[in-house]
Amino acid sequence: MQKILIILFFILVPSSVIADKVNYYVSLKYNKVHVRYGPSPNSPIKYIYKKKYLPLKVIDKKEHFRKIIDLKKNSGWIHKSQLIKSKSLITISEKILYTKPTKYSEPVAKLEEGRLLILKKCLKNWCKIESDNYSGWIKNNNIWGI
Repeated sequence: MQKILIILFFILVPSSVIADKVNYYVSLKYNKVHVRYGPSPNSPIKYIYKKKYLPLKVIDKKEHFRKIIDLKKNSGWIHKSQLIKSKSLITISEKILYTKPTKYSEPVAKLEEGRLLILKKCLKNWCKIESDNYSGWIKNNNIWGI
């Protein structure tokens, strides 16, 4: 019985250590999300995001709150219920959207800097995205959110 408990301890400890990691991306779950000065529902509101799926980087965590930073280096605390696993990207420079994950495929559109893209999947150097009426592949350089 003692051996089983020891084995279970070593199996469960690494998973709890992994759960405590930071520096990963999330997206906003709603169109209106309060960012607070501290990790508490009683902490004053610092500012409000009004863009669903906006990608954010988690840089710290405390209980049910996550300290985030956005592309423009704004930071604050958001309750984890307002966040979802990263589903979006923002272009840092102009990008060409292609029909297939190769620069030799047909271009679909030119995406301007700062455009919010919904992430579908990523391969080695390419990500499949959707944005407004467009769908296709972009190189995964000069994007923020992955």
